[in-house]
Amino acid sequence: MKQNLIPQATSPLTVWLDYLTHIHTSAIDLGLERVSAVAEKARLTKPAPTVITVAGTNGKGSTCALMEAILLDAGYKVGVYNSPHLIRYNERVRVNGQELADEKHTAAFAYIEEQRGDVSLSFFEYGTLAALRIFQTEKVDVVLLEVGLGGRLDATNVVDHDVSVITSLAIDHVDWLGDDINVIGYEKAGIFRGGKPAICGQPTPPATVAAHADDIKADFYQVGIQFDYEKTSDTSWRWHSGSFDLDDLPLPSLPLPNAATSLMALGKSGLEITDINITNGLKNAQLAGRMQQIHSSPVILLDVAHNPHSAGYLVSQLESRLKGQKVHLVVGMLHDKDIKSTMGILAPVVDSWYPASLHGPRAATADELCSYIQPFTSQTLVEYPTPVQAFEAALTQVSDEDVIVVAGSFHTVGEVLEHWQTKGV
Repeated sequence: MKQNLIPQATSPLTVWLDYLTHIHTSAIDLGLERVSAVAEKARLTKPAPTVITVAGTNGKGSTCALMEAILLDAGYKVGVYNSPHLIRYNERVRVNGQELADEKHTAAFAYIEEQRGDVSLSFFEYGTLAALRIFQTEKVDVVLLEVGLGGRLDATNVVDHDVSVITSLAIDHVDWLGDDINVIGYEKAGIFRGGKPAICGQPTPPATVAAHADDIKADFYQVGIQFDYEKTSDTSWRWHSGSFDLDDLPLPSLPLPNAATSLMALGKSGLEITDINITNGLKNAQLAGRMQQIHSSPVILLDVAHNPHSAGYLVSQLESRLKGQKVHLVVGMLHDKDIKSTMGILAPVVDSWYPASLHGPRAATADELCSYIQPFTSQTLVEYPTPVQAFEAALTQVSDEDVIVVAGSFHTVGEVLEHWQTKGV
């Protein structure tokens, strides 16, 4: 009976994704034993000559996008794996900056299905192995792997990577990683490899990070110590490591701390990259859902900020870029996030709130959001059944000089972005 339910390489991608959603007992299942067995059997532990793995609470996608842009300018064939997606599953895998046809994914899924035998894999594990297979068959030069959750026990950690990166460290995913920052630091540092570069872009990280690097004899590079950076004008910044300096770099559209971390990681990768490649890459790097402006009058910004750390960055950007403009916030979140603290950080820059319910087992309702928002506003809050309905309501209330910000979750941003694209405005 089971055989009849297994999709084929020629089956539609939607059929495969439905299959992957239902073949394992839980959506998240941390541990490497099962996924390692399949990766080794399928010879996927080294999918490219150079592999850089990126962990962190926030900034993983931006860091990968920055490295990707620089490497593409340098002429490398680059594969990027990230998650979650905003609209389409295909967003999770890029080769040379492009998403791939459904058929590439279904062929990879069919290969993993054949290789796994009786081993049960979660949706993320299955997708990770399929991405590695795609990079292998596409013969990329460099793979940039974004860790899904944590690090030590994440499926991406089965790969024999050459450089490890931690972008930032904060308390998030409490149900899985706990609320002890030292434990979280240790879990993220679990991607470090002995004798290989380990880059940390979090200022003053918990002691467990450097301690683990020391224990396994990784080559540890800490921002503020082995490398550093500073903004030098409204359009430029400087990066330096020891006696090596890069001056008058263009400010990227993505967060500057992630750009600095990216340069350290690439500097230790052994890949040949010129100053011109860096300059061009910094100018070109972009990522959907990260301070993404989709309209100018009124300004409409999409940002997947979904925890206090990323909310703080969003607020800093709004204060510096859009000072004095009225902000309408469309927000939907998952209930396992720190909603209370996130709302508190956003509140000083928000003039009007549009709380929306998400859907699914981890979704927070608009009513739940309102309970956290109400202490910060005198506004009579309206609960919206979906982010799209909240967004449409915001559009009826704004003037051309105002700003609509859509934030709180990949789900929130993804639903609104897809709706906007469908409208064809």
